[in-house]
Amino acid sequence: MVRSFQVVQLMLLAIYLCPTAWAFQPNEKASSAQGAEAKLPALPFPITSFGAVRHEGSIYVYGGNMGNAHGYYDKGQNDKLLQLDLANTSAGWQELSVDQRLQGLGMVAWQKKLIVLGGFMAMNAKGEKQDLHSQASVRAYDLSTKKWSELPSLPEPRSSHDAALIGSTIYVAGGWNLQGEGNTTWHSTAWSMDLAQATPSWKKLPEPPFVRRAAAVVAHDAKLFVIGGMDEDGSPTRAAASYDPSTQSWTQLAEIQGDEPMAGFGAAAWSIDGKLVVSTYEGQVESWNEATQKWDTFAKTADARFFHRVLPLGDGRLVSLGGANMDSGKFLELEIFSVK
Repeated sequence: MVRSFQVVQLMLLAIYLCPTAWAFQPNEKASSAQGAEAKLPALPFPITSFGAVRHEGSIYVYGGNMGNAHGYYDKGQNDKLLQLDLANTSAGWQELSVDQRLQGLGMVAWQKKLIVLGGFMAMNAKGEKQDLHSQASVRAYDLSTKKWSELPSLPEPRSSHDAALIGSTIYVAGGWNLQGEGNTTWHSTAWSMDLAQATPSWKKLPEPPFVRRAAAVVAHDAKLFVIGGMDEDGSPTRAAASYDPSTQSWTQLAEIQGDEPMAGFGAAAWSIDGKLVVSTYEGQVESWNEATQKWDTFAKTADARFFHRVLPLGDGRLVSLGGANMDSGKFLELEIFSVK
């Protein structure tokens, strides 16, 4: 049943602006996997709003909200860096490190490093009044030395954003700055940092033609795409835009498809086999059609998720992991689907 826009707005406000009002419970059902030869191991705990990358034959997951009945609190945020070796999936998820408790972060991989950007920390204990603070820290985990190191901090504390890598350059867009109750600033900026420079530093991009958070940020065809999210007025949006580093310019794109404005909220995206693919709240799988300048819906996942991640497995396959559904709760199982 399609909810009215007013009902959706109330649910959004309850869940994300007043998170004590709602808690997702884990959904432990087995997800059907389209085109999958075998199921991948389920996540060890349910998470939303986390970072994830596919790098050198493994999937890595860090941070995220593990969910509880009392909203966000310190120990309800994941502080573990997990690895799933795709060549040895029978070993399951392995814990590589324990670091900061974060959610709403960006994460990319470059050379031998996993890079975590921003996110917010809940400073309150369970049952206490929420005290949420966005972070500016940028930290890199070296897969060779198994150690964390600091990179130049973001120019502004930022969470509910996302990040992507084009070549050796990280791009960050979207998000807001939470600094305790009643002290929130939405970001109208976007930034880049070239990791290959002798002394990397953040450079401000031309101002984006949007102000929103909870959007998917993905690199495709040497451009940056920012898809969906929530506008500054609290409305979910299916809007999309791209940034071309070669011309240093932004372009407004056609909206992604969907029956509800919610379709773009907490969406996940990836570039695979020359296709830019988006997985929406409604379970639709869409790709960007450069010729028509529109989005084409070509599949539907068994599990309609938001605040999840989508990563490539190879041979035209993607895996959807984590996230939640308002009706069925959080997902532990991974779902594999094909873009062929």
